[in-house]
Amino acid sequence: MPDLTRRNEQSRRAILDAALGLLGDTGYAKVTIEAIAARAGVGKQTIYRWWPGKGAVILDALVENATAVTLPDSGDLEADLRLVVRATVAEFADPRLSATTRALTAETLADDELAGQVRDRLLRPQLDAVRDRLRAARGAGQIRAGADLDQAVELIFGPIFHRWLLRTGPLTDGYADGLVDHVLAAIRP
Repeated sequence: MPDLTRRNEQSRRAILDAALGLLGDTGYAKVTIEAIAARAGVGKQTIYRWWPGKGAVILDALVENATAVTLPDSGDLEADLRLVVRATVAEFADPRLSATTRALTAETLADDELAGQVRDRLLRPQLDAVRDRLRAARGAGQIRAGADLDQAVELIFGPIFHRWLLRTGPLTDGYADGLVDHVLAAIRP
């Protein structure tokens, strides 16, 4: 975790902006700490003082520039889930974002600290928002009382991640809709 007590806000912002800019220009694989430092106008030691490596810088940049997770609650659980799952599938299908996410995922396999940060700061807010929506639907009688909401969330997003990671098939609206149909069949009263 970065040492927040030693940061200059202007330099921190320049570093995160530089990291995002380089991601867009060159892709994750070609982003280096040296390139981030040069673009941000800071020394490499400044970056290493605050972050342990490239993955941590990129994660902070992504988290800081992510939009807050809000789920619709139209009263129609099926329509709300279709909207969310289709948006998730579209994100994973986007080639630029997909390349960055794939590379960051690869780094998490060798770095437990980074994996925990990605899980807690990037994934968990999204998963928790869906779980909260399912909890509200259960309260409204749209989901059976004994349904395991943690498993339901994994049933929604696990297959997307599997298909994306292993490239077993296309990520389409039809695929998203099929996932919603299967999950709802498993958890409805």
